[in-house]
Amino acid sequence: MKKINKIYLLLLTLSIFINCASANDEILNEQQNIQSRINNCGMKILNANKIQKRVIFVYNEKEKKSLLENDNTLLNREIILYDNPYKNIENDDELAAFLSREIAIAVRGYDGLANGFLRSLQIKAAPKKFELVADKRAVDYMVVAGYNPIALITYIQKTSPQKKQDTIAFHNLTSKRLAIIYEYIYTKYPYYLKENPYLYTESYQNFLLTSQNNRKKLEEKIKTNSKDRIKYE
Repeated sequence: MKKINKIYLLLLTLSIFINCASANDEILNEQQNIQSRINNCGMKILNANKIQKRVIFVYNEKEKKSLLENDNTLLNREIILYDNPYKNIENDDELAAFLSREIAIAVRGYDGLANGFLRSLQIKAAPKKFELVADKRAVDYMVVAGYNPIALITYIQKTSPQKKQDTIAFHNLTSKRLAIIYEYIYTKYPYYLKENPYLYTESYQNFLLTSQNNRKKLEEKIKTNSKDRIKYE
């Protein structure tokens, strides 16, 4: 009986070990597949836009909060996509939206200033302006690479909280960012709004619902042929 119990315990231990090893292999394979997906999308954006600068892409499950936002991208040209943001990515367009915006930041770090450090200081001095510049450049990168720029709207709609105000904040109101992206697409790439496969998705419908006032301002600008900048809210 004792011998049988020992054999049973040995088999049980072996079974647990095999199952754990199998589970670890599955996790590793999943991480490798995600990394490959990110690499392929990122390289496609770089190549299509003929960006002659080295940028690398890293998938990381564990998010590390940094007080120096965007510094790793600016200074090291390393774009890190953490697990929580990745969970909100539903398709390759939205993956391209995230990567295109980060690539815009990385490329800015190459713009003639030593190691991107001075550029980092410039961005910190005018973060709201740079935020909007990066959004618009991301739209351009996406279109050139064959991705739908509407996905930048749906991705931000799902992932960026709405603050009460942006008077003393380092970032623009998310609603203002989305309105400016929408206007940019409307002006430069109207086809994507006319032929919009995202129209009946929940995230885009929610954007339409929450952006009514800002879109009315755009409609009024177009109707009156005004050249004034719209004060979005």
